[in-house]
Amino acid sequence: MKRYLLPLSFGASSTSLLHILDEQLRKQLERMGRTSYALIVTHVDLEFEDTDASEKIRSLWKAVQDRFPKHTYVEVSIADALDIKSIDWPSLGLTIDEQLPPKDRLANLLKYISTATSRSDIASTLLTRLLVSVAEKHNCDSILFGDSTTRLAEKTLTETAKGRGFSLPWQVSDGTSPFGDNLFFNYPMRDLLKKELVAFTKLTSPPLSDIVIPVNTKSALSASSKSTTIDDLMTQYFESVEENYPSIVANVVRTSSKLKTPEVNDGAECTLCGIPVAEGTDGIDGWSGEQSSASQPAKEADSGRAILCYGCARSING
Repeated sequence: MKRYLLPLSFGASSTSLLHILDEQLRKQLERMGRTSYALIVTHVDLEFEDTDASEKIRSLWKAVQDRFPKHTYVEVSIADALDIKSIDWPSLGLTIDEQLPPKDRLANLLKYISTATSRSDIASTLLTRLLVSVAEKHNCDSILFGDSTTRLAEKTLTETAKGRGFSLPWQVSDGTSPFGDNLFFNYPMRDLLKKELVAFTKLTSPPLSDIVIPVNTKSALSASSKSTTIDDLMTQYFESVEENYPSIVANVVRTSSKLKTPEVNDGAECTLCGIPVAEGTDGIDGWSGEQSSASQPAKEADSGRAILCYGCARSING
């Protein structure tokens, strides 16, 4: 039986996906007496600095398990990403204080990053690496991301602005992940706008809105430009665009979905995000407007140097 990992953020998209899959499995069991796959629902605690927010999440986490009791539930902390063996932190020039508790270690590490956008980018990268780690640990065949059309449009422009457009085929399209042919990335909600999913949470019986955390993006944005990230700006932009011009949002996703997964033969992996990097194109110095091995001279091997894609190199260096 196939096993699918579903990351749950308590947003409208991932919660709606859980409801839909739960209904599908229930009907399969009634009709055939068995199900075609097992669902592993995981939540990553991102509130490593906010104890009150973590308490609220725990109550929602219990409510979700009570409402959808037939699945396997796994809770991890974003701080657990510090234990991923393939990330060599010393080679990245980032110090981890082993004397501190895990959550404090992560908060302390992020303080070394100079900008809000870079801190957000590294936290997002660690989230993906952690989800992959959980999926591999539970022998999952695929990760089912709840990203809506709106979210995928945000991600398309955000990752491009960060210098990680190279990775878009993996981040917005269904198919194999960059972490091996045995793990797939799938986006079942890719054809639905966020506003449609928010409306859906109010129409189910009982409503899903009780286990969804509402987010008011406009009010959430900080008045300080130093605290506002590229992710925040893109989220606000596309949520405003989808109100009156939903076709623009859909066109962004359709266009990015036409990108093909790049072939990186004998390439190394980025030490931080794990994305394959073609020889000679790693780091800020390896970028000259085109990320392909044909456009860059090969670099001499240096076992003491961390290999970073351009996007991660920018984030690490602020």
